[in-house]
Amino acid sequence: MVEHMRLNNLRNLASTQTFAPAIFSGNPMTDQTHLTSIAKPGRYLGHEYNSVQKNWESVKSRFALVFPDLYEIGMSHHGLQILYYLLNRQKEVLAERCYCPDLDIEILLRQKKQVLTSLESSRPLNDFDVIGITLPYELCYSNILTLLSLSAIPFYSRDRDSSYPLLLGGGAGSFNPEPVADFFDAILLGDGEEAVIEISHILARHKATDGSKPDLLYRLGEIDGVYIPAHFQPDYNELGNIQAIRRTAGNKDLVRRRILSDLNAIEHLKQPIVPNAKIVHDRLGIEIARGCTRGCRFCQAGITYRPVRERSPEQIMELAESGINNSGFEELALLSLSTGDYSCLEQALPALMDKFSNRFISIAMPSMRVGTLTPTVMEQVKRVRKTGFTLAPEAGSERLRRVINKGITEEDLLATCNAAFSAGWQSIKLYFMIGLPTETDEDILAIAELAKKILTDRSKGGGRGKRQITISVGTFVPKPHTPFQWERQLSLEESKERIGRIKRSLPFKGCNLRYHSPRQSFLEGVFSRGDRRLAQLIEKAWNDGARLDGWDEHFDLARWQNAAESCGLSLESYLHARGTEDVLPWQHLSSGVAQQFLLDELAKAGTEEYTPDCRYHACQKCGLCDFKTLMPQVCRRDNSPLPECPPVTLETKGNVPEKGLPAGHYKYIVHYSRLGNICYLGHLEMLQGIFRTLRRANIKTNFSQGFNPSPKVSFGPALAAGTESLVEFFIMDLPEPLKSCAATAAALNEKLVPGLTITKIHAHSGKVPQSLLTSYTLTIARVLTEQEKERTREFLSSERYPVTKTRKGKTSEIDIRPLIPLLNISGPTSIHLEMVGISTQPGIKPIEALAQILDLTQEDVLATKILKTAWRSMDIN
Repeated sequence: MVEHMRLNNLRNLASTQTFAPAIFSGNPMTDQTHLTSIAKPGRYLGHEYNSVQKNWESVKSRFALVFPDLYEIGMSHHGLQILYYLLNRQKEVLAERCYCPDLDIEILLRQKKQVLTSLESSRPLNDFDVIGITLPYELCYSNILTLLSLSAIPFYSRDRDSSYPLLLGGGAGSFNPEPVADFFDAILLGDGEEAVIEISHILARHKATDGSKPDLLYRLGEIDGVYIPAHFQPDYNELGNIQAIRRTAGNKDLVRRRILSDLNAIEHLKQPIVPNAKIVHDRLGIEIARGCTRGCRFCQAGITYRPVRERSPEQIMELAESGINNSGFEELALLSLSTGDYSCLEQALPALMDKFSNRFISIAMPSMRVGTLTPTVMEQVKRVRKTGFTLAPEAGSERLRRVINKGITEEDLLATCNAAFSAGWQSIKLYFMIGLPTETDEDILAIAELAKKILTDRSKGGGRGKRQITISVGTFVPKPHTPFQWERQLSLEESKERIGRIKRSLPFKGCNLRYHSPRQSFLEGVFSRGDRRLAQLIEKAWNDGARLDGWDEHFDLARWQNAAESCGLSLESYLHARGTEDVLPWQHLSSGVAQQFLLDELAKAGTEEYTPDCRYHACQKCGLCDFKTLMPQVCRRDNSPLPECPPVTLETKGNVPEKGLPAGHYKYIVHYSRLGNICYLGHLEMLQGIFRTLRRANIKTNFSQGFNPSPKVSFGPALAAGTESLVEFFIMDLPEPLKSCAATAAALNEKLVPGLTITKIHAHSGKVPQSLLTSYTLTIARVLTEQEKERTREFLSSERYPVTKTRKGKTSEIDIRPLIPLLNISGPTSIHLEMVGISTQPGIKPIEALAQILDLTQEDVLATKILKTAWRSMDIN
């Protein structure tokens, strides 16, 4: 009911939105009242460690890099961080970030008539020269309109003159951007590292001459990989099918993908931004290779990221060391479309583990292929902690895996799972698709049969422990530029029926089923092969309240279906099979792979013929490489260790260090303040930030034992989000004594985020106080009334003062009088109180107590500033 009311409010606000320039008078997203009232305020604070804020007036080109989804998704996107890093390394270029706000912030901005701003400088997005929007997946399209609307920028490129920022798109979704093409001025196809710098140079020269927008678009269109939608026009017949795509301006009939020929030639991300708030992939990512030529016929990335370009092991080591030292992350992820296929993995992985295992930094490989997850790799990975393993058989039967050119057998899969179970893993995740071309009922049932075999087959070892597998199922969505781009997609009803069949067939014990919503897959399929007519659909659905469609709790297919009906569009028609002679909406955009290669692969699927990987075998004639300027870059070395790698300094048993760990336990208490907006981080986010600061400052702590080692650092009682403090503390357990407490404090302060300051460090017993008397000053945003002063006197004269409090939906009664021995008015707007806190007994937050004592309104509560000023232990020694 609450969500329904919020969405109705949102629709009403959206229906009255205008594009008149808004007056910028501060950023409501960082106002105390609003940060107190919104969900996850850490998303909007900015000032993360390694974020960059340049002088606005000292640069010639200003980019706002925007991710059209929530902060926790966008901050996990590796590509945006790379472009941010590279642009800010240019002396005369500035890059800042923005992410799509949640509904509460959108409503707030509209109510306050404020525009969306960047995280770094809180500048309105419409002040920037370029707004670069990543197109990561189809279900974020409505968010693009949210971002433009909140920035007071017209949706359509044709309605924007040169006074507005240039709207630049890019990312995985750029290979069929036609559903959103009318919104964009320019779209970059392919690798952005070099092209985005070229764009910044053209933009600076254009600004100097005060040229027209058509002139700027013409010049941008001359950059390799840059697509100008206004330079092309699709022609439709009376049935609504595309007859032709005409070039109306510019000089390119076909826009070819931009390809970075050598990963080692570009410096990547040595100073990654460290999020303040929890994000989805909260770790250091290192791209060890780009491209995959395994040739899975459904896989768009396997086509659009060709050829394989591997990074050298030496550069991987350099990026890992600088990235970890400059971030403090506790996990390092080796990123690639198929990490296990990296040719020097058995050389690089031991070297990385040797360097980082004694610092308890784990290595994750999120994209592993059956057959590459070898026992050697598993033994290395588990040296610190067992990160998760996901395997993607894609299809349950051997026959269907041959159709899609997966190149793995059931025997391969069972051997890999047995090896993982033997190495100590107890759970494995397996990913499958339904609706693949030629799929039969037997192929569907084969998924359940394979799951049963994995759970029961111990013919080749696999340990004696309990096994758990998670079967994850998604509906096949035909993607542009793949051999299956002409195939049909299952209807919504067919997807539901096949998932139901799998659910009924799976083993009851030891197997969990998860599946991607068929309703979301349906809309994804519409946009995946959609055309420019869908722009009106996106606008209509957005005006009707479509927001954050990638999130189950926000997605409403009925809204899109109703919008399609209003626009005279049939969504189901976009899921139909296409003829190989049809003009496709993306016909004028080239991945570099020849159309004939895709047709040949489609034919091979019908005969179940295998196409080998050109990384290790002969060229398969896809038409991409010229073998002069572009070719596969594969390291291929023998298995001798890297010469610059230090020897192993830590012997392990399982994943718990046993030898080499110093026996000393030297304990210190670290006093610090937290002031300003950093106080809106949650307790766990604050803990994570402290752990990472210790790593950045190279302060080595002792670690806990067990399967998930963590630093031996103890913290004081959790502060409520929004409470500032002069007197926070944590106690750290170190293997060696500090040489200088003052020098350590200075080192920590250099590595802390703004708002946190170490005030003192000294030796300590290590015992965390269990009973505390804590002092607070609460400042209300108005003068206290006489009635409120009288209520404080009544409270002090009472023997009992029972109040109710609600936690997680449960309401209980608590007598707060014994908990507040001191309460006095310390100024016209401020109150000083002392509260008793005992770790084993229920307590209450200062603002909750004061609200009940003074009978404050919700508005007063949200506007009250809370400062913790002192504490002392009440423990009896």
